[in-house]
Amino acid sequence: MSKKVYYRYNEKSGSYERVYPSRKTRWLAALSRLALSVVLGALVFFLLNGVVDLPKERMLRAENEQLHDELDMLNARMDRAQAVMSDLADRDNNFYRVMMQADRISDSKRYAGLERQALGSLSDKSLANELIDKMNLLEREIVVQSQSFDELRRLASSRADRLSHIPAIQPVSELMLKQMASGYGRRVDPVYGTMKFHEGMDFACDVGTPVYATGDGTVKAADWHSGYGNRIDIDHGFGYLTRYAHLSKISVKPGQSVKRGDLIGLSGNTGKSTGPHVHYEVRLKDVPQNPVNYYFYDLTPEEYAAMIEHAENAGHVMD
Repeated sequence: MSKKVYYRYNEKSGSYERVYPSRKTRWLAALSRLALSVVLGALVFFLLNGVVDLPKERMLRAENEQLHDELDMLNARMDRAQAVMSDLADRDNNFYRVMMQADRISDSKRYAGLERQALGSLSDKSLANELIDKMNLLEREIVVQSQSFDELRRLASSRADRLSHIPAIQPVSELMLKQMASGYGRRVDPVYGTMKFHEGMDFACDVGTPVYATGDGTVKAADWHSGYGNRIDIDHGFGYLTRYAHLSKISVKPGQSVKRGDLIGLSGNTGKSTGPHVHYEVRLKDVPQNPVNYYFYDLTPEEYAAMIEHAENAGHVMD
């Protein structure tokens, strides 16, 4: 049914003018229809987009979820690869370069122009960008590590004699070792209860356990020495000296030449000692070194990692 339209005669203009509906009313009506169209359009869009799952949308959503899973898996693989590279860098600095007496590679050189970033909850695009950054970092680490190994190979070929003299094994066999009683660093003295710097490592083992020379050298001292009890000092040359203390038996004499792995004595509980063990020191130019950096011949990577952990956590000094 059509709406009625009313006019009135304007005497001045001599024409009929619309009275109803007015222009304002017509505008309001048009705006109302427009608003209704927008609301209906939005409703239809919501129904199609949120409620009605079209086949193409289902396929795209499945592909997106698969892509996200693949990015997560790639991220996990990159983390494992970086963990391996970090372990190589640690071994390179802590004993490959110690063995060759070469300077450590600084972090600024290893990671020049790159920064390590942790991944949290990221969008796919951000995750992809982070993975690119990780790949760049890994490539940089591989290049630097490869150059480092090339340098160490050159040093090794020119210093073959030094390799046999540098301390490179544990003084006590891993099979005979009960536990790592204490590592290198500040510890509480078991007798006096005060803090002191422990200049070596304590290997807890039964009395009479074989003790071996950790590198070629000459016996410098083999006698009783104050708190060390029965001790042996071996001069390895190249500035290196090792010390073995609290022994129950000394099997070498001063001036005697020894080879790496030679039996030099038996473990004990002599001197200032609170239990059967071997106190072992490595000194370079009379400066105490952390012995964990000198076990690169007789320990697997897994055993070396366990040694590091035990040495850092062990706090019970036995001498």
